[in-house]
Amino acid sequence: PRCCPKEWSQYETGLNNLSMKLFDTAKQQVVEFAPNPTVLMYTCGITPYDATHLGHAFTFISYDVLQRRLIDLGHQVKCVRNVTDVDDPLFAKARELGVHYLDLAAGEEARFESDMTALNALPVHSTPRASSAIPDIRGFIGMVIDRGFAYESGGSVYFDVEKFPQFGSVSHYSRETMIALARERGGNVDDPHKRNPLDFVLWHPSASDEPSWDTMWGAGRPGWHIECSALALRELGTTIDLHGGGSDLIFPHHECERAQSEAATGQQFVKHWMHVAMVSMNGHKMSKSRGNLVFVDKLRTQHDPMAIRLGLIEHHYRTEWEWDDGLMARNESRLAQWKSAAHVGGSDGDSGLLTEVRSALDNDLDSPTAVQLIDDASKNGVAVGDSARLLGVVI
Repeated sequence: PRCCPKEWSQYETGLNNLSMKLFDTAKQQVVEFAPNPTVLMYTCGITPYDATHLGHAFTFISYDVLQRRLIDLGHQVKCVRNVTDVDDPLFAKARELGVHYLDLAAGEEARFESDMTALNALPVHSTPRASSAIPDIRGFIGMVIDRGFAYESGGSVYFDVEKFPQFGSVSHYSRETMIALARERGGNVDDPHKRNPLDFVLWHPSASDEPSWDTMWGAGRPGWHIECSALALRELGTTIDLHGGGSDLIFPHHECERAQSEAATGQQFVKHWMHVAMVSMNGHKMSKSRGNLVFVDKLRTQHDPMAIRLGLIEHHYRTEWEWDDGLMARNESRLAQWKSAAHVGGSDGDSGLLTEVRSALDNDLDSPTAVQLIDDASKNGVAVGDSARLLGVVI
């Protein structure tokens, strides 16, 4: 399905040879993004143990704007957004609340989907749960072991990064930085069973109150990184066009995903890596552990969800930004201004506004410029309805 009226589509007017330019994390530069007619996209989704905060929303709405422009260009987009329902933070929260981890996950997943619907995010192709992929994960680990990239030790299975010389080429971080980030983000670099501090778990024993599945390596559960690799390959195939998530996933998660996927298949895993910057509050990245959060479900009881969406897309996806108390008032006013000019004075196409907004999005998804163009047009009595709709803003 298309997000925009049929006449918007450059595909229909024979202009679909135009392409976007997007920053590629692995290439470390803005490059042409010109996928096939069907775009295979994987974005790392939520670990459903708490409500959606503004940082999550910024990530997923950024990819939503990308999807909308790709559809506008005439592409079909198959976007897979996983649900990490087998992971340490979920188990810890369920343990704290005294509930079953799947019950907690189901409730928080429903709350997340409600937030995304309110923010007018397009439905994605699929939202598979990690718990659905245990057979795929077992087979995947077997492939990695058979190809000589993993080893068993201390009841766990580890990926051997020394066997994959390209390890580090997504993040381009130094070994010291990778070790520091792995330590900070649950990598257990001091595990005595590892050959290398950067080796990462593919399968390990479960705690007594955690789910466990039988394998030839012993009962246990998958490591975090293997879940996304197995789901991406199952849902989209060996090579995907674009893989994304928050910039905090560059390492270790996406670095490890790339290594184990290419080790298993012998083929390129991702053609283009795209990451969204962090949102801060009180000088620190929004995080559940720190508690400096603005929750979307609470925010939308006080403000029009379209104003929340505008508050997100007024920032560039690669630029870190800080929550400020004026954000919502500023964007409530902006929304009112846009509504006043929704369909005055002809159409966006007649004025050239829609063409300018498209060009901004094609320039590394420059949504702030697109928003400013619509701001200026609305103040000058120019229709802005179609351009707003391309950004997913219903006025």
